[in-house]
Amino acid sequence: MLRCIAFGVALAATVLGCGGDRSSGPLDLSGPVADWPEYGGDKGGLKYSPLSQIDDGNVDRLQPAWTCRHGDFADGKGEYGKTSFQATPIVVGESLYFCTAFNRVIALDAETGRERWAFDPELRTKKGEGPYPLTCRGVAHWTDRLVTNDAACASRIYTGTRDSELIALDARTGKPCTDFGQGGRVSLREGIGKAADWETYPTSPPIVVRGRVIIGALVADSLRVDAPPGVIRAYDARTGILAWAWDPVPPGWKKRPMTDGRIYEAGTPNVWSILSGDEERGLVFLPTGNASPDSFAAAREGLDYYASSTVALDALDGSVVWSFQTVHHDVWDYDVPAQPALFQIPTVGDGRPGLAQVTKMGHLFLLDRDTGVPLYPVEERPVPQSDVPGEKLSPTQPFPTHPASLHPATLRAEDAWGFTPFDRGYCADLLSEHRNEGLFTPPSLGGTVQFPGSAGGPNWGGAAIDPETGVLYVNQMHAAAIVTLVPRSEFDADKSPASYPKERYPMHGAPYGVARVPLLSNFGAPCNPPPWGTLTAVDLATGTVLWRSVLGTTRDQAPWPLWFAHGAPNLGGALVTRGGLVFIGATTDRFLRAFSAKTGEEIWRARLPFTASSSPATYRLRPDSKQFVVVAAGGHGWSESGDALIAYALDD
Repeated sequence: MLRCIAFGVALAATVLGCGGDRSSGPLDLSGPVADWPEYGGDKGGLKYSPLSQIDDGNVDRLQPAWTCRHGDFADGKGEYGKTSFQATPIVVGESLYFCTAFNRVIALDAETGRERWAFDPELRTKKGEGPYPLTCRGVAHWTDRLVTNDAACASRIYTGTRDSELIALDARTGKPCTDFGQGGRVSLREGIGKAADWETYPTSPPIVVRGRVIIGALVADSLRVDAPPGVIRAYDARTGILAWAWDPVPPGWKKRPMTDGRIYEAGTPNVWSILSGDEERGLVFLPTGNASPDSFAAAREGLDYYASSTVALDALDGSVVWSFQTVHHDVWDYDVPAQPALFQIPTVGDGRPGLAQVTKMGHLFLLDRDTGVPLYPVEERPVPQSDVPGEKLSPTQPFPTHPASLHPATLRAEDAWGFTPFDRGYCADLLSEHRNEGLFTPPSLGGTVQFPGSAGGPNWGGAAIDPETGVLYVNQMHAAAIVTLVPRSEFDADKSPASYPKERYPMHGAPYGVARVPLLSNFGAPCNPPPWGTLTAVDLATGTVLWRSVLGTTRDQAPWPLWFAHGAPNLGGALVTRGGLVFIGATTDRFLRAFSAKTGEEIWRARLPFTASSSPATYRLRPDSKQFVVVAAGGHGWSESGDALIAYALDD
């Protein structure tokens, strides 16, 4: 069995100081203590830590404390699929828990990185089928208050698998909790109907609210009109008995005839990203995906009522409390990608309990947590309409005003960028030759410029919020694409392979397929001006942007000496600490970085063995111990796969 090997030094990480020698002398071990018990730090997904041992005055002393190489990865060239190690670990007590892309769950000593136990679900489906790299973003924890602390499974870890199972493990031993489902497992395929193994399965962690384990699942984009149901389900945390299932159909929907054992409606919006919860209110908050098919709304028959929305459900019975739609009749794959972040700040929204939802368009919606009503005005503005036969889109889309959009809304021919006049002219021609009317220009038969592209803007890394300063931090990528609807007969006749960056999706059952390519110059660089990746700080009280910093370089994507500080595509998110630091990996260059939360200056970075397409976590277990920052570095579809979990602490 593969095992996690911890090294006391980072064998593949180099630390680089960015701001000179800022500190010296003995290490100060004073300050608060905190763990990281949820994916986003807390159930509300703030990604904030009150820890302050590491600050902007001593961050240059950060050094690798331990590295775990779990070995559970694949590059996609052999029998198994390509993996992306995207997990954000959780820390409960003195143990750190995470999952690998092949759904092994591993527990480590949080201070030394030594393995405590490892659980292998022995997946039946590891093969490289489907368009996405295999991944598991995290696990969830729950304590059973009705039994003694030393009872079996008094403390539990929950994980979802590529085999579409929900598994409960004893947090102390890693053994399955036999009182949960069948031998510790619950099947997530019941009522889904016929679908390939890779077409629907959970990739993000479940969440536990009011004794319910609530979980969604990925549904593969743009394959067919009758895609697997996007149902969200909740199970009793102790027994695994189904408590409720939310079938996201419009109010008053009359169910269509069911086949293949399906009991939930096909083609409904799924929830592939990270959930949030409010234990006090008994609410769970869902960022919903698209209804099927993704790029042609006319074939949905109204099933996109809850699509591209933030939805609040009662955690006990699954009833809808409120919903807020960020995109109407979404044909851009602008589904809500990120965990809703729950906050309550006296200077924001009159101090009401709030929710911040970032979207792929760079829109940030601030909502009342109890009602879903915007805390600040949201305007319905006219947008371009479709010229595709049979398609009818919403005449308007919602735009937040506080803050205004964080991403540029237009990319015109005169904005074209290039290293030389030749590639700049090439890009200008592409922008002129395709339909290009700014944000929400719909897909067309002749090709449409989509900016930002379907990956964002922000993506599943979401936002981090400092509840003391009221500042939100969010990373974005800035890249455009050309999206083309292809008539059915023409699409079916084209047998050319479909793989990134030239994506082709059949949308079976619709009159069109869809083709999508990044908008790149003949030199292979983005046609839009840099920066191509940014980190932005927003004052939630005033809605103003405090600073915007370049995030990433062209290193690891371009050969030396073409390493420019132009920003980089990024997937993963940030964390912010009371020490005045914002930590983030995410970029296609192999670095973990720390930025000053006040100024946006990059003041520290560490070279990683693989890209960190993940979000970091931080913890400090005892008053006499160090603060650790830990990040998963394991690549993505656009970079080399890997298996490194690296923890950093101050060098004493």
